[in-house]
Amino acid sequence: MQLKNATAIITGGASGLGEATARLFLEQGANVVVLDLNENAGTELENEFTGKLKFVKADVASENDVQRAIDLALQIFGSVQIIVNCAGVAPARKIVGKVDGIYGPHSLEVFEKTIRTNLIGTFNVMRLGAFILEKNEPNEEGERGVIINTASVAAFDGQMGQVAYAASKGGIVSMTLPVARDLAKSGIRVMAIAPGIFETPLMLGLPEDARISLGQQIPFPSRLGRPSEYALLVKSIVENPMLNGEVIRLDGAIRMAPR
Repeated sequence: MQLKNATAIITGGASGLGEATARLFLEQGANVVVLDLNENAGTELENEFTGKLKFVKADVASENDVQRAIDLALQIFGSVQIIVNCAGVAPARKIVGKVDGIYGPHSLEVFEKTIRTNLIGTFNVMRLGAFILEKNEPNEEGERGVIINTASVAAFDGQMGQVAYAASKGGIVSMTLPVARDLAKSGIRVMAIAPGIFETPLMLGLPEDARISLGQQIPFPSRLGRPSEYALLVKSIVENPMLNGEVIRLDGAIRMAPR
């Protein structure tokens, strides 16, 4: 599938991995609808790319919000061919430990919010998006659309304090193959990317020495991943029709230590 003249819905697209993907897609001639809760960043992006990018403030776990965004994409651009799920949260809590000086069990509310945003949100966008992608006319390869989700290396080697995050990302990994099989008859491919340690807003909030230390843990290249490198892999997946039903680690060969 080609990016030129295609329309993509990108969740979490106002910053980090999602923003880099949106920018690359726009460079390649695609139209983009960005879903994010950060209204200021989303509006700035829309103003920068007037006519080619539309921002929608949306909670990915809300059926109404996501459907409204899809309807707007269809109204403005006529169709949708690509869905990229980047929205997510990453709390750090041990199953039993201290929070604000108080020792106790992991907050059920925090766990539920993480699952709701990362896993249920991804599923919600996939299910509503796939219903629209099925209506597309197939291209010469028989493709009607591509869905790309964002997992994490935490799904495979989650660290201490990542129980909620790892559970949510493990769910995304586990959904990849069955959803790809469900949608194969419709010519819709489904892939997931499992990034390692990347220069996201979360990481950029750390002190520089901490970021350097994390980067040195990566075998090669020994640095944090760049959002533009994530975007390049998304582009490759979109353009390669044989990539389907798989999770690709994008991590410089790192295997995370327990802490």
